[in-house]
Amino acid sequence: MASISSPDGSYTLTAPAQALPLTRHLSYRLTPLIYRLPLTPNQVTALSMLAGLAGAWCFALGTANWGIAGGALLVVCYTLDNCDGEIARLKDMSSEWGAQFDDLVDWMVDSAFFAGLGYGTWDSTGEILWFWCGIAAAAGATIDYVIDLIHHAKSKNQPEAKTREEEATDVRKPEDFKDWLIYIFHKLSRADFCVIVLGLALFDVTWVLLPLGAIGAQAYWITDLFQRARGWHT
Repeated sequence: MASISSPDGSYTLTAPAQALPLTRHLSYRLTPLIYRLPLTPNQVTALSMLAGLAGAWCFALGTANWGIAGGALLVVCYTLDNCDGEIARLKDMSSEWGAQFDDLVDWMVDSAFFAGLGYGTWDSTGEILWFWCGIAAAAGATIDYVIDLIHHAKSKNQPEAKTREEEATDVRKPEDFKDWLIYIFHKLSRADFCVIVLGLALFDVTWVLLPLGAIGAQAYWITDLFQRARGWHT
């Protein structure tokens, strides 16, 4: 594939150097196609949101076939979520508002997915516990989103603070074993979560994500606090 660069040459779309995340390999193929279209990065983010919310609705229907469709839509959502940032840098259209919109969409999709999966599993099994597991997971995602909002609101009062776009492209690598444990959990559980969902949907066992999500979402925002304290992020 021929490389694509931004007009000023400051950014070049390059092939992924590692196997993970898998969605990065998909976006690497899709971004050049979107780049040729008259779409802004925020419009790509909006398409990602529509795909993600449609996927959540599919899971709320509570059937195996709709679950597979929902998993596929989540893969589209996560891939476009990679593409919007790549398009922003290639077209030199990065903005603080765009980064905030991207964060908002991430929260909406994550929360809607767990709420939809919880409702669909409750509807198909008659066990309301599944619904409350979904709500707990969605609440954890909401807490993490609020933590991010508070962090960035405080950063605005610090002259040396970086913008969200600068933070997204300037990642401090983990330094010790504890850092690596948090990094692996926080990075990989987010980046390729859609692939895990699709794989489970193919076997109609996505319900296992509900108790894991109810607990894991709380662990996610707690590790986010540790990340903020240690000065590195995903």
